[in-house]
Amino acid sequence: MKDADLSHYVHGYSKREAERLYDQAGSIKSLIHSDTLYPTGSIVLEAGCGVGAQTITLANNNPYVNFIAVDHAQDSLKLAKRAADDFGISNVTFLEADILNLPIAGNYIDHVFVCHILEHLPDPIWALRKLREHMKIGGSITIFEGDHGSCYFYPESYEARLVWSCLIEVQKELGANSLIGRQLFPTLMASQFEKIHVAPKIMYIDKASPDLRESFVEKTIIPMVQGVKARSLNLGLCDEPTWKKGIKDLHQTHATDDGVFSYTFFKGAAQK
Repeated sequence: MKDADLSHYVHGYSKREAERLYDQAGSIKSLIHSDTLYPTGSIVLEAGCGVGAQTITLANNNPYVNFIAVDHAQDSLKLAKRAADDFGISNVTFLEADILNLPIAGNYIDHVFVCHILEHLPDPIWALRKLREHMKIGGSITIFEGDHGSCYFYPESYEARLVWSCLIEVQKELGANSLIGRQLFPTLMASQFEKIHVAPKIMYIDKASPDLRESFVEKTIIPMVQGVKARSLNLGLCDEPTWKKGIKDLHQTHATDDGVFSYTFFKGAAQK
């Protein structure tokens, strides 16, 4: 098995993508972190920390825990370190490494945190088994993943649904799986974890939540779809006029009084 190859990460590594990740983290903070707490003195590995969008909240919520935040992308790590410095965080060690080939001893880590990573890997089961090798017996793993097949919105049009499906198809074409959320239980089971528990975490947004409309739909979801435009057109999944209409219609889910957007994430926990 080769190193975890995220060179074809569907969303790219642009400045706008970094901003999108921070917006997304802020939008779904309570869904991810409300019950993500670790015992004092624990060593927690954040596998694939990226720009530190989740690292900041993890470290702030667990000030007496030692975090090792790992990512293979040097530029992303620089942003993560800068964010940690800006927030005065001192309980995180950043490490540039591949999550499948970590320079960390076996049975060393108390807990592992994985967020929005498995959907981009060609073999998530292998990745989890490799991470498991570094965990202590009885240690826990927490995983948070989306499921693009769980997205519902109103008003809905053929064009809006088509551009959304392009996101799923492009990720599949890259050898990844944007429907991994619904598969967390069997994935953890196949990765030899025990005491598995998976729960849906639903993001529902309407006119009563204007801030979430802007941060999640306008600044997170639509830019995520826009990011696969070139590949979608090149693959013949959509044409230019249909794409423009679809994006315009997606905007209606947050721009109109009756607009509604719903998306389901899945949070899994298990033990070695």
